[in-house]
Amino acid sequence: MTGKEYCRLYRKSRDKAYDALFESYCNYVYAIAYNKLRSVASKEDIEECVSDIFADIFFGYDTESEYEGDMKAYVSTVAKHRAISVYRSITARQSHFSDCDDEELINISSCSDMETASDMAETRSILISKICDLGEPDSTILLQKYYYDRSSSEIADMLSMKASTVRMRAARALQKLKNTLAAAGITM
Repeated sequence: MTGKEYCRLYRKSRDKAYDALFESYCNYVYAIAYNKLRSVASKEDIEECVSDIFADIFFGYDTESEYEGDMKAYVSTVAKHRAISVYRSITARQSHFSDCDDEELINISSCSDMETASDMAETRSILISKICDLGEPDSTILLQKYYYDRSSSEIADMLSMKASTVRMRAARALQKLKNTLAAAGITM
């Protein structure tokens, strides 16, 4: 299903658009969620994650966009983000205690290390937020290129674009991102 087909169907009937989206990508989204969560989540948690992914896609996709490419890259990105978020949530809830003696407690990081780690986590969070603010397909291109280490031709195939277009959009998106981060006080 392309973005244009989805938008056209969405304008006619939201329910039919949701059903078509679910029918087209249900197995794909389930496979992504299952692969990310199988080690920590129950079957019910995975199914709930899949439902949340489709809700994110349905309510988050810009139906006014003129994006004509395959929605698979967008669906994939949303599914991976949600599955990772659920994974973190589940693992945070699970309590892990270990028996450690006083010598091990001495080796715990100092406050300055924790401050640095906290600052880096905050910076990463801002970075991901600013990348997502770039919109589609720029955010997908940057995430696929720099997070998943995919080549321009692989990304082009996923987004139904030319490799040269992907490279050009990546360069422009990086410049936009750099300017946005600079405005937020973060330098690259």
